[in-house]
Amino acid sequence: MWKSGSTSTTKIGYKNRNNQVNLGTRGIRGTDHGQVSYKLECLNQNCGHIYGANGTDIFQRKCPRCQGGKDGIEF
Repeated sequence: MWKSGSTSTTKIGYKNRNNQVNLGTRGIRGTDHGQVSYKLECLNQNCGHIYGANGTDIFQRKCPRCQGGKDGIEF
């Protein structure tokens, strides 16, 4: 059901510099032009928040709950 994208940052298991891990996409359209949304999970201690992000944002995303990042999108 969940699939990786074609770039290194959109692969399932990719972890960005803010400790957010990519859990994959189901192909749902994102909010940026030509993007699909990806399911991300915050790996910070005592958080674990799960939210959606455009593929182009994965490398720099911050958690909306514990890091003051943008609200997530549908995934």
